[in-house]
Amino acid sequence: MTTTRRDPLPRAFTRIAWSSVATQMAEQIALVAVPLAAVLMLGAGATETALLQAAQTLPFLILALPFGLLIDRTSPRRVLLASELLRMATLGSIVVLIALDALSLAALLALGFIGAIGTVGVSVAVPSSVPRLVASERLMDANRWLELGRSTAFISGPVLAGAIVSATNASTALVVATIACAAAAVLLIRLDIPRSARAGRSSPWRDAAHGIRYVLGHQLLRPMIVTSTIFNIGWFLIQSVFVVYALDQLSMTPTTVGIALGVYGAGMVIGATLSAPLSRRLRFGLMTVLGPAGGFIAATLMATTLWIPASTFAFASFFLFGLGPVLWTISTTSLRQAVTPATMIGRVSSLVVVSTYGARPIGAGLGAVIAATIGMSWCIAAAVVVFALQLLVVLTSALPSVRALPSMAQPVAR
Repeated sequence: MTTTRRDPLPRAFTRIAWSSVATQMAEQIALVAVPLAAVLMLGAGATETALLQAAQTLPFLILALPFGLLIDRTSPRRVLLASELLRMATLGSIVVLIALDALSLAALLALGFIGAIGTVGVSVAVPSSVPRLVASERLMDANRWLELGRSTAFISGPVLAGAIVSATNASTALVVATIACAAAAVLLIRLDIPRSARAGRSSPWRDAAHGIRYVLGHQLLRPMIVTSTIFNIGWFLIQSVFVVYALDQLSMTPTTVGIALGVYGAGMVIGATLSAPLSRRLRFGLMTVLGPAGGFIAATLMATTLWIPASTFAFASFFLFGLGPVLWTISTTSLRQAVTPATMIGRVSSLVVVSTYGARPIGAGLGAVIAATIGMSWCIAAAVVVFALQLLVVLTSALPSVRALPSMAQPVAR
């Protein structure tokens, strides 16, 4: 029977979608609670919190591809469940150490690193699972729901964490995050994800190299990777100086800076909501252009504040920075899932994770160098050039010419 847009998504996908919401909520709460625990309980400063950020980022760079290989060789369900249990164990360990008054910076760094390993596993396994659970004509719907859940968690998670820490302490917020991880794990226990058939076994190094060659040689996957990398360099080029720039140059207050971040989250939710009607009215290739175009317009609006220092432009910029990438993620994730063979989906998804997270420290480091040498205003100007480049990559690629989402020949769980 042919699946239509009015049919409900498969029950297996519904379970993984709700599990993803719980995972994202736990992640956002922990991202607020763990640094607050470091500062309030251990007296950590900027250097220590930067080390903590590095510990939570490093696994994305060094372990995403191994996770992709593992998913292609085994079941994504095993990776999802093990990753969620690992995240639950590390968050629970921090809570226990706090209760025993035995928490140290070294322990927090180690547990942050180990917990991030679980986050990497989830980040690679979820998009690798979707095409095994959902028919090709429903990929946009499935990824829209995943992004809507992620966007909602992005807004509500930090607010909830801040409220809990203010009312009680960081330990209570971490307990809530641990419970959310446990709920995500429970939803995954009975999840059935079809395994992809493998033609034969080869060395992991050969499989990894084959995945990289496949992506770099594919006319649709290559511009996705390149655009994602350039976008994140530009985004973190702005992020690295925005708070200081907003306070010093735009006369914004901590409250209005917080509002700007809230507007960013609102843009994410609205983008996820608009993706369905837009995909019905626009050619698919145009959907892939909207995100990079939105990023370029957003960077231009931010650069406008160099001459007109009004916070309104910053708010509009952050709104588009939230809206555009969500439209990009939904459309290109669906396209990536449709054109990638089932036996390679893990490796391809992992390379997207590497390109996304690997670009962030590059952008932040570039921002630090530019701000220290010629001034932070030049970071904003440089970001416009970077975002223009990512738009150019998309416009000159084969992505805009895609008329519709291709069909995929993969087993679909009902």
